[in-house]
Amino acid sequence: MTNPQNHSDAYDSPWKEVLEHAFPEFMAFYFPEAYAQIDWARGHAFKNTELRQVVRDAELGKRFADTLVQVILEDGEPRWIYIHIEVQGQRDTDFARRMFTYNYRLFDRYARPIASLAVLADEDETWRPNHYSFEVLGCRHTLEFPVVKLIDYAERVESLEASLNPFALVTAAHLRTRQTKNDPQARYRAKRDLVRLLYRQGWDRQRILDLFAVLDWMMRLPDVLEQRLWQDIEAIEGETDMPYVTSVERLAIERGMEQGLQQGLEQGLEQGKLKGKLEGKLEGKLEGRLEGRREGKIEGRLEGEIEGLQRLLERLLVKRFGPLDEATRKRLDLATLEQLDRWTDRILDASTVDAVFEEH
Repeated sequence: MTNPQNHSDAYDSPWKEVLEHAFPEFMAFYFPEAYAQIDWARGHAFKNTELRQVVRDAELGKRFADTLVQVILEDGEPRWIYIHIEVQGQRDTDFARRMFTYNYRLFDRYARPIASLAVLADEDETWRPNHYSFEVLGCRHTLEFPVVKLIDYAERVESLEASLNPFALVTAAHLRTRQTKNDPQARYRAKRDLVRLLYRQGWDRQRILDLFAVLDWMMRLPDVLEQRLWQDIEAIEGETDMPYVTSVERLAIERGMEQGLQQGLEQGLEQGKLKGKLEGKLEGKLEGRLEGRREGKIEGRLEGEIEGLQRLLERLLVKRFGPLDEATRKRLDLATLEQLDRWTDRILDASTVDAVFEEH
């Protein structure tokens, strides 16, 4: 069974989407003292494009997400600052130095205070980097930064599952994944229970989809249990009258690929178009979806099929190339089914976004 912490694409995990869609809740759950100092009524703005420009030549490391956010503080006269957040997936000896490097580069660019915060999702109890410093010839330079360790919540899983904060559920999923590492049946039950919780919280559709993406990515299951889980989800959505996860976005594709998935997976792996184990799996799943569609197993209208493939391609583009600009999103919205199929085939080999859409 695959552990998400071993994924070669951990840097672009679903953590990033849910963090950006529920940033105030992220701060309130993990960094409540900082949360209390921010004027949330004045809004906040993500600056991830700028972050990539500032740190593009720095070592990325193995992490689940990073983001840069502009906020306004409430300390007397309002002033805006930047918050740099790292969600680190495994122990990295260079992590503290990287936090230090990013902090001073961002300060150099913006001439504004930079708050560096870290969430550590590794399993090493003793690894808790929270500062970096050096001293030479009487000159001392130090960065100390707040750190949250997910395994510190291990004794509070039940209370986490009762919380209304979405990051309590994300943390619970992380811990349940750790607890069920060698027990597929226990993981299946835990994942089913967490999905059921998604529908009991009164959250909107997008939040449920974002959180489900995190649960699905963390809590990998064998194929047989995965199929059983989808049946459970259909029943849950029938009880709640909220067909979110099994909407056109997933259900049509999953049903359509029942016979084509395995064949497509094998073909994708054999073709060797991607480098790395996870990339090969991604291509296999993608080929399976396309093969299932060609077999005519997808139900629903043509519009629904286009919408599902648009969403799939959008997520793959974000994973490969980062946040999409408005022109790219508009191109996806106006695309035909044939164009979407063609672009989806190209994404595995394209080196840039433009190469995906290039017409020969």
